[in-house]
Amino acid sequence: METLSRFLVFMSLFSGFVSGFTLQNLPVTSFEESYTQLFGDKNLFVHKDGKTVRLTLDERTGSGFVSNDLYLHGLFSASIKLPSDYSAGVVVAFYMSNGDMYEKNHDEIDFEFLGNIRGKEWRIQTNIYGNGSTHLGREERSNLWFDPTEDYHQYSILWSDSHIIFFVDNVPIREVKRTASMGGHFPSKPMSLYTTIWDGSKWATNGGKYGVNYKYAPYVAQLTDLVLHGCAVDPIEQFPKCDEGADEDIRAAQEISPSQRVKMGVFRRKHMTYSYCYDRNRYKVALPECVVIPAEAQRLRVHDPVTFGGIPRRHRNGKHRSRRSRVVGTESI
Repeated sequence: METLSRFLVFMSLFSGFVSGFTLQNLPVTSFEESYTQLFGDKNLFVHKDGKTVRLTLDERTGSGFVSNDLYLHGLFSASIKLPSDYSAGVVVAFYMSNGDMYEKNHDEIDFEFLGNIRGKEWRIQTNIYGNGSTHLGREERSNLWFDPTEDYHQYSILWSDSHIIFFVDNVPIREVKRTASMGGHFPSKPMSLYTTIWDGSKWATNGGKYGVNYKYAPYVAQLTDLVLHGCAVDPIEQFPKCDEGADEDIRAAQEISPSQRVKMGVFRRKHMTYSYCYDRNRYKVALPECVVIPAEAQRLRVHDPVTFGGIPRRHRNGKHRSRRSRVVGTESI
């Protein structure tokens, strides 16, 4: 019996190593407890359960919300269902920023969902900025292996002092490791979490070729299972206080398991359509943190027209105040 118990414990630990940290078990917070509306008046609607939010873009305005607290590292997640049908020019953004506090040297970690014309897929764009390094975009773009308009899917950001990892349904799709060569370009100052929907007609779809057509409005994004699991920072004292278990969860999540790394490789081979590391029109020499893979470089040498939007377009109503101041891999992906 004792031998069996030891075996079961071993298998449990081994399973955790193989499949990696599971983001589905993170603590969910209510909207009222953790967020404040940023803009959009009635275009933001909180359901009776207090944990599901609807963001709308129409001819009048988009909409968005922001976390009440600033965070220095953590796990940030939401299950999102994107607008269906014709969505060209529409941008849904789930991102971290401190642009309201550090206008000239802000940090940012972005998930942006870029709409498309009817019959074409939504795309996701990830990006990071550190210390105001907006002149050096580190964008990557990808398609998804599912229709993000049919059901909710989980999108997550892990941010630690050494790693940034973007996850989709617990699959890591991009890993950014802090290197000495990046200097201050790795995000390092406390940030808030933002979620917005807005009109990105000038750049979001085929370099601005297709814009938002309000004949198909309203465009509705739905979010649930909102997670803020990290180290909140008092804006006055500037001292982080971590949620219970957050330190351990952050460390566990940044250790990508072998099976997760296989899945990430499959995703990037099958679905990544653009990486700044291979864009020689922007950068004659790859930025120093880039690991150039010849086969990947050849595949991504030709890409659709890529135009990138500016930063200020998502902050619509100025600064906000914190309440504190008063898996086994397969080729199926």
